[in-house]
Amino acid sequence: MNVEEILDMLDEMIDRAWNLPMTGGRCVLDADKVRDLLDDIRANMPPEISHAKKIVADRGEIIAEAKREAEAIVRRAEERAKSLVAQEEIMRQSHQRAQEMITQAQMKSREMRQVAQEFADKMLKTTEDGLAKSLMEVKSTRQALRNTKK
Repeated sequence: MNVEEILDMLDEMIDRAWNLPMTGGRCVLDADKVRDLLDDIRANMPPEISHAKKIVADRGEIIAEAKREAEAIVRRAEERAKSLVAQEEIMRQSHQRAQEMITQAQMKSREMRQVAQEFADKMLKTTEDGLAKSLMEVKSTRQALRNTKK
C-alpha cells in the first residue's frame, strides 16, 4: 500500500464514523485503527520526505557554516585591504622621501656649483691681478731698458 491509499482509507473511516450530538461535527473513531493507519503512513513515506527533513534539520548548520565562511572571507579581504593600504602608504612615503632627497641633492649641487664658480672666479681674479702686476713690471722694465739705451 502507498501513502495515498492509506490516506483514502483514513478519509473513508472518518466518513463512516458516527457524529456526537451537539459537538460541532466531532465523531467517534477507532483509535487503534487510526494509529495503525498512521503507522502505515509513516512506514510508507517516500524517502524524499525523510531526506527533506534531514535537509531542513541541517539547514541551520549549513547556514551557520556559510556565515562563518563569509565572515572569514570578509575578514581576509579586510586584512588584505589594510595590507594594501599600508603598502600604498609606505610607497607614498618612500616617494615623498625620495623627492625630498632629490630636492636636497639639487640644492646642494647648485650651492656647490656656485661655491666652485666663486672660488674659480676668485682664483682667476688673483691670477689676473698677479699677471697684470707682472705685465706692468715687464712693461716698466722694458721701458727702463729702452731709456738706458738712449
